[in-house]
Amino acid sequence: MSRIGLKPISVPAGVTVTIADGNLVTVKGPKGTLERAFNKDMIIKQEGTEITVARPSEDKMHKSLHGLTRTLINNMIEGVTNGFTKKLEVVGVGYRAQKQGKNLVLNIGYSHQVIIPETDTIKIEVPDANHIVVSGADKQEVGQFACEIREKRPPEPYKGKGIRYEGEYVIHKEGKAGKGAKK
Repeated sequence: MSRIGLKPISVPAGVTVTIADGNLVTVKGPKGTLERAFNKDMIIKQEGTEITVARPSEDKMHKSLHGLTRTLINNMIEGVTNGFTKKLEVVGVGYRAQKQGKNLVLNIGYSHQVIIPETDTIKIEVPDANHIVVSGADKQEVGQFACEIREKRPPEPYKGKGIRYEGEYVIHKEGKAGKGAKK
């Protein structure tokens, strides 16, 4: 029994949810509009300011889609009301980030600067030279964009230099043993 799938989703004031044929859910709010098509088998109903998701049978596939569908709709509503953010840290001597117009410019140890353009749905902020804040309405898109920034220079295990998520713990390895090391 899906415990998450059974919970009703409350729609806050200022957010409109429309459920079209074929389970096409559109959510409009102050931070933007999100649209997503869900599995046609799932039963999505809106009653006043609550949305409920039900499954047609006890099939294994229907059970797995039940909680997923409810969570994705809840994330859409959360995204258009509050939005989602991911924070990144730039760690390393001489490593820094800066914003030039709508581009994120990274100096991360390469012979050239790495330039990442801001998209229409994703907003990039650089509060200081060692921190990057990625924000937007779509949770998946924000996470993917933050991952692509991190991929430019992932943290290395010897000194911990690179781009990491805020609060991420990097496991350090011991370096090579010196000449006089015992075996």
